[in-house]
Amino acid sequence: EDGTFLNWRELAERLVPYVVELGYTHIELLPVSEHPLDASWGYQVSGYYAPTARFGTPDDFRFFVDAAHKAGIGILLEWVPAHFPKDDFALARFTGEPVYEHADPRRGEHRDWGTLIFDYGRNEVRNFLIANAVYWLEEFHLDGLRVDAVASMLYHDYSREDGDWLPNVHGGRENLEAIHFLQELNRVVLGRFPGAVTIAEESTSWPMVSRPVELGGLGFSMKWNMGWMNDSLSYIEEDPVYRKYNHNLLTFSQLYAFTENFVLPLSHDEVVHGKRSMVDKMPGDYWQKMANLRLFYAWQYGHPGKKLLFMGCEFAQWHEWSEEGEIDWGLNEIEAHAGIRRIVGDLNRLYCGEPAMHQRDFTEDGFRWIDCHDSEQSVLSFIRYAHDAAPIICVFNFTPVPRYDYRLGIPHAESYHEVLNSDSTHYGGTNTGNGGDIQVQDINWMGFEQSISVTLPPLGALFLRGT
Repeated sequence: EDGTFLNWRELAERLVPYVVELGYTHIELLPVSEHPLDASWGYQVSGYYAPTARFGTPDDFRFFVDAAHKAGIGILLEWVPAHFPKDDFALARFTGEPVYEHADPRRGEHRDWGTLIFDYGRNEVRNFLIANAVYWLEEFHLDGLRVDAVASMLYHDYSREDGDWLPNVHGGRENLEAIHFLQELNRVVLGRFPGAVTIAEESTSWPMVSRPVELGGLGFSMKWNMGWMNDSLSYIEEDPVYRKYNHNLLTFSQLYAFTENFVLPLSHDEVVHGKRSMVDKMPGDYWQKMANLRLFYAWQYGHPGKKLLFMGCEFAQWHEWSEEGEIDWGLNEIEAHAGIRRIVGDLNRLYCGEPAMHQRDFTEDGFRWIDCHDSEQSVLSFIRYAHDAAPIICVFNFTPVPRYDYRLGIPHAESYHEVLNSDSTHYGGTNTGNGGDIQVQDINWMGFEQSISVTLPPLGALFLRGT
């Protein structure tokens, strides 16, 4: 109210209960290491061993983490070992000469970002960074690190023109020193802190990012699925009349969905710099925008992979995010926006409560298409499986046209019923659906011995469970 930031203790009081109410398991924080420029969002770090004073003292930060843990919420921290700013009061030319950065600007400078690149070939620099990762986990009991800009670390020619980069000793573009640093980082962090996770923001097709170091991987626990994010957003931003021509944008991700342990990210980067807010990306009038957003979130939760959603997106904030002010909390008082918040909460609870939704996120045996070919009606359907619990049928209608008597092949069961319908009036929809039990018929369909006939809501998703 007075134009200042909430401090960590106030956040513990207000944010933690809000996150619990919505059914989340973790809070992922943008970088909280000290940084001189608010507009860098914490990604240009000047004090690697200092929690920023913007929100209080280090003990205040400990209080926040402890409050989250008492409420059953884990805390993940975005961590920036890829680059650092040129401020002379920080790490740049630390002794008057390059120390932390590579001396040659062809390896030591990110011209696009106006920052310097760590020299991963120096033992002292690797030790500084790995010790820093240990510091955050050990001193503040954090539950994991999301490592920023991994792609920029892996390639010497990242965002560079020909002739503006130096090859490695074998003549290639791979940054061998950075690869060894990341492998060492994951060995140390995951070895010293059992149960902690490391997540890579890696936007290329670099192989085995989330596979063990001893098998030749980078050793991360998980990797952001930037391909899923870009393709899914490109699809959902299309007017529904054209979606049938872009059906492959949604089906393509299954060709690589299990090559890594993926996180499906809808992050701050998707709602800044003219990209528009999540709800404002959606086509159509006000109702269709809200229905599309509910459908899109259901698509994210049904698709294999862990889920991440940036603050404000859970209640359909209209404005792009800005570090200069708070998000539009008042929208929660408007019923349509409260409906978005309610479906996000119910999707979280469905995801955590149904083993089929999360248990086999990273393995092929947790997923089976029912029908991936119905591009003409822009409908997709698949099954999520668990080891020892009922499967969940996920069906998505990406047009504003209700589909009646739509037949689905299904695993054997006595009957099926809706466990979530994104078109429920509880969320702001029309309540088009199947209420009660759906009778199973002995009609072969799509390779299944049994099938059901259902009504698909307009711009709606159904999650069905057999009994």
